[in-house]
Amino acid sequence: MTAGTTEEPQKLDRRVIEIGGVLIAGMLMPVLDSTIVNVALDSLSRDLDASLPDTQWVVTGYLLSVAIVIPITGWAMDRFGSKRTWVTAVTLFALGSALCATAWSIESLIAFRILQGLGGGMLLPAGQAMLARAAGPANMGRAMTILGVPMLIGPILGPVLGGLLVEYGSWHWIFLVNVPVGVLAVALALWRLPGERDLYDPGRLDTLGLALLSLSLASLLYGLSEASSKGGFGEPTVLWPLAGGVVGLGLYTWHSLAAGARSIIDVRLLGDRLFASGALALFLTAIGLFGGMLLLPLYYQTVRGEGALDAGLLLVPQGLGAIISMVVAGRLTDRLGAGYVVPVGVALAMLGTLPFTQLDIDTSYVWLSCALFVRGMGLGAIMMPTISSAYQHLSKDRVSRASPTLSAIQQVGASLGSALLVTVLTRQFADRMGAEGVSSQGGGADKISSLSPRARQVVGPELADAYGSAFWVAFALTALILVPAFFLPRLKRGERGKAGRSGAPAQEAGQDQSPPPS
Repeated sequence: MTAGTTEEPQKLDRRVIEIGGVLIAGMLMPVLDSTIVNVALDSLSRDLDASLPDTQWVVTGYLLSVAIVIPITGWAMDRFGSKRTWVTAVTLFALGSALCATAWSIESLIAFRILQGLGGGMLLPAGQAMLARAAGPANMGRAMTILGVPMLIGPILGPVLGGLLVEYGSWHWIFLVNVPVGVLAVALALWRLPGERDLYDPGRLDTLGLALLSLSLASLLYGLSEASSKGGFGEPTVLWPLAGGVVGLGLYTWHSLAAGARSIIDVRLLGDRLFASGALALFLTAIGLFGGMLLLPLYYQTVRGEGALDAGLLLVPQGLGAIISMVVAGRLTDRLGAGYVVPVGVALAMLGTLPFTQLDIDTSYVWLSCALFVRGMGLGAIMMPTISSAYQHLSKDRVSRASPTLSAIQQVGASLGSALLVTVLTRQFADRMGAEGVSSQGGGADKISSLSPRARQVVGPELADAYGSAFWVAFALTALILVPAFFLPRLKRGERGKAGRSGAPAQEAGQDQSPPPS
């Protein structure tokens, strides 16, 4: 056979596309929901007669619930099957959303958000694992592009939808909008998702490992959330949870090495060079690029005085850039390897971030929109190739345990990036105000976003400079992705198309996904 016929990745099977479409319906809910709720916090505080710190627990409680449930997702998929786990997760999320809309107090809303988080936390790792098994290594890049739609577009559309719902409706609709989507996602899953013929035997649940890992992740995410709201890492409410989380992760690592494959998540997965490189690249991507997503709408709102809806619309160019690049990057990843694609994505992301390091109070929106489009192209060319490369050499029985690992890494990275960039922003703002003889103590993103219009006019130039400094940090963090990108796979001409024969073959990887009965 000629090289042209044997080295080309196969076209995505219709079954894989169908599975991806079903998964998008479910995964879009939690991704949109997280950004929509952030937009509506002020409305929730007023309507439920609660202080802003108490209302912030609507976000924090959900985040902690997600952290607790992520580690058990892989075991649940092996024990009960991917389809049952997915349907359960979507049902919990939709049920929690419906209950949130009926909340009569801030306490009841927080409780219902925790239930919602139990479903939302399982959706991303379960969706990635199901699609990775169905696609197989040879077509992993294009398959993961399907899941990139909710992951990369959701944070862009969320503020727009949230602004519309809050401005023209009530806060109840930010939760009610999930219910029909959830019903549709469950119906599609029952109709089109294939069930497994043979389930893996996960053995007894590793309760000690589950407790250690879930509590450690929850402690870390709580500390990072506190760092974002307080604008620094020096407070006891930040330091103690972070320290507890780090110690807990150390204890879990020791436990997992001793328990081996019986542990809830086997840390020996990180001994695989490709998986470790992809995981590190994903972590740095979440820190630099997703952390920067918090700063973008804040700049438009706090410096330029835009409302939530207009600020969301100004982020649309980033989503458009991501859509275009994801399609191209997925195909190139399957043909050339992520090692060639990701560095180009990093260069585009850095190029698109650079104009934001020079922000002013009257920087052209057209110029910033062009920069966001380029930044979005970089984000799309980094995110999914790194995830696909992490899965590429894993056999199908290890995929279900690898997906929660990547989800946890992404969640911690995004929270760490937000905390770091908000800390830089508030400290730089305080320093600049101090140089003008005005005392200003940090306070986090909440304090900056609550500045009055008159105060914005006075401190606008200093605040814009502070945003520029924070984006320099985002620029440097983005550049760090080049380090793990050096170790991502690069397919030589004679190796292209052979990815499906390394690890689990494409056909074998999808073997447990039998076609739906007629």
